[in-house]
Amino acid sequence: MESTKNSPNPTEKDFLWIQIREMPYFRALLRAVEAKFYQNLELEHPILDLGCGDGHFASRTFEFKIDTGIDPWKGPVAEAAKSGAYLSTLRCEGADIPLPDQYFQTIISNSVLEHIEDVDAVIVEAGRVIKPGGTFIFCVPNHQFLSNLSVSNFLDKIKIHFLADAYRSFFNRISRHHHCDDPEVWRSRLALGGFEIVRSWHYFSPGAFHTLEWGHYFGLPSWISHALFGKWVLFPTRWNLWLTEKICRPWYEEEAEQPEGAYTFYIAKKKA
Repeated sequence: MESTKNSPNPTEKDFLWIQIREMPYFRALLRAVEAKFYQNLELEHPILDLGCGDGHFASRTFEFKIDTGIDPWKGPVAEAAKSGAYLSTLRCEGADIPLPDQYFQTIISNSVLEHIEDVDAVIVEAGRVIKPGGTFIFCVPNHQFLSNLSVSNFLDKIKIHFLADAYRSFFNRISRHHHCDDPEVWRSRLALGGFEIVRSWHYFSPGAFHTLEWGHYFGLPSWISHALFGKWVLFPTRWNLWLTEKICRPWYEEEAEQPEGAYTFYIAKKKA
């Protein structure tokens, strides 16, 4: 069975620069941190990318083609097909994958599951299409996501708790989250599909998270640029992005495991 590994040294590629020259910096920073995690993982084929989106993350993260990418949205999955990251793409729901039982050896799902309301059904379906002993790798925001928000924490400090709660609800809504759960919730949820967690860690420290939080507002020029010209970054040069890179670089280079981090990376195995 073929096994693929990106690079023995995750510092060989600068994922921060790769991402910030193409994406709004708050999203780019998070994706760059996540891309590093995959570099020393051995991924056995066939591989499924569950929730591939437009294929941007996979095409910038992996040096090999992923066997299958799936997504329910027509536009993104069409872009994924053109990205060069996949051998094949399918438009389908994660809870209804039109492929045989035990088809894949590895499933990855990068910052996807938190957006799916009926995520239990997706976990069960993932358990159906993966081989016994197969690996399920995913990352999601965790139970510390809302408590790490700087604006609501400030409002709590000055005793305006109703506004703090309103801000948390607002930020969770614009993030399109249905789930920000702790590892024990995910452990129970994964058991529905016959998975057990073999390794997990929190990442993205409060400081990094505040950079992401405020990036939603300071990143407004990127949204305007994309609306007008179809590009998030009009001038992807070092001189234009030097301040952005300077702000993001320390958080990109921080230790992978952050006990107070707002996100969690999971590696689970399908029970034999």
